[in-house]
Amino acid sequence: MNSEIRNLEPKALWNKFADLNAVPRPSKKEERVIAFMKEFGESLGLNTEIDKVGNVLIRKPATPGMEGRKTVVMQSHLDMVHQKNADTNFDFDTQGIEMYVDGDWVRAKGTTLGADNGLGVATIMAILEAKDIQHPAIEALFTIDEETGMTGAMGLEGGWLQGDILLNLDTEEDDEIGVGCAGGIDVTAKRSYKEEPVSDGKAAYTISVTGLNGGHSGMDIHKGLGNANKIMNRLLFDGFENFGLQVNEIKGGSLRNAIPRESFATVVVDTIHAEAFEFEIAELSKTIKHELSVMEADLQIEVNTTNLPKNVIELGVQEGLLKALYAAHNGVYIMSASIPDLVETSNNIAKVTIGKGEITIECLTRSSVESSKMDLVNKLRATFELIGCEVTTSGDYPGWAPNMDSPVLKVLDELYQKLNGEKAHVAACHAGLECGILGQNYPDMDMISFGPTILGAHSPDERASISSAQKYWNFVLEILKEIPKK
Repeated sequence: MNSEIRNLEPKALWNKFADLNAVPRPSKKEERVIAFMKEFGESLGLNTEIDKVGNVLIRKPATPGMEGRKTVVMQSHLDMVHQKNADTNFDFDTQGIEMYVDGDWVRAKGTTLGADNGLGVATIMAILEAKDIQHPAIEALFTIDEETGMTGAMGLEGGWLQGDILLNLDTEEDDEIGVGCAGGIDVTAKRSYKEEPVSDGKAAYTISVTGLNGGHSGMDIHKGLGNANKIMNRLLFDGFENFGLQVNEIKGGSLRNAIPRESFATVVVDTIHAEAFEFEIAELSKTIKHELSVMEADLQIEVNTTNLPKNVIELGVQEGLLKALYAAHNGVYIMSASIPDLVETSNNIAKVTIGKGEITIECLTRSSVESSKMDLVNKLRATFELIGCEVTTSGDYPGWAPNMDSPVLKVLDELYQKLNGEKAHVAACHAGLECGILGQNYPDMDMISFGPTILGAHSPDERASISSAQKYWNFVLEILKEIPKK
């Protein structure tokens, strides 16, 4: 099916995307794609370097007549989010992405597509390879591990880049020019507990929450999408309050930066309450489905009998856990007062893993305001410490403060209007971009972010618009022609 992708226009872009998607590249396992990029740069006879953390830098001289223009850093990240549907048999460590065309969209078979940020990488590759594209001197920067910690950007040292302007190709709406982004921090709550043996007279059930859309925990957090961990906890809390339900294990969500689509639990109730429990959870499931029917039409909640487990969580710990998960903030916390319709601060309860005497709850908190970010972190910390959890933070990265006087913004703003007959939407976003981190070591670099339209990023519903890719490609080529003089 990837052959039909190679026939799409612009072929230079889609062919490089197909080449890239043949290489396994999950976050923190980028060895193969780093080697792929190194071989690519060297095959073109271009200066190609790899820094100590694995970022790749390929330098290409200016085309004739463009030597007097400012040097441009074109930047995208090599890694991709690895999410798949539960019924999809796929190994991200060994397999390339299987793509297909669906109308105006390129999709993947049951997995994330990798258009985030693979289309940006492919764009830069196509320009590096081209012999007929006019451009100034280019430094092509391919960073690693953007999706799970931004360790590539954090590890990139000052002095390696010489460029004056940075074009970050990681925005996902083709009418948007990005001038700022949120920072983020990982919040993890852990504690151990004693298991209690399951007593006689119990009935056991598996509960599954599936079919949710999921999505990007920054860009999609305001859309009212269902969070599988929150839905599961609502079911368990009701069962505990009304029937003394006891939890054996919970496994919900997979990645911090993805809104959780699925959660699974094994529970027990007294046999005498089994019939009433089944009726009550069925009714509550109907209620939840009705509440989310507009955004989550495919939500499935299933309850099935199963074999009795040997152990459950001790009662006191379980009660505190279910109450803490109910109280813990998920979703939008504060909207920006200065930028209309921008989420300022949010939290994603991304992953809940409970069983065999251990509780782990993983969140990603985002904000464009540092003080607001830490306020929400403290709220989460207080919530989980009240039930005896040890709460730690990691992976803290800064936001990117908008510069509305940016010279390169003026270039892009005017070019977009000239090409499309309307003004672009100049905005900050609630996702984490690497610009804020890179700006710490390169404070004088003029930065901007843009890209083609990609929907459903970080979920198996990820899809890239074919018509938008053509529009975006033309925009890139015109931008390179209009880079200011030194």
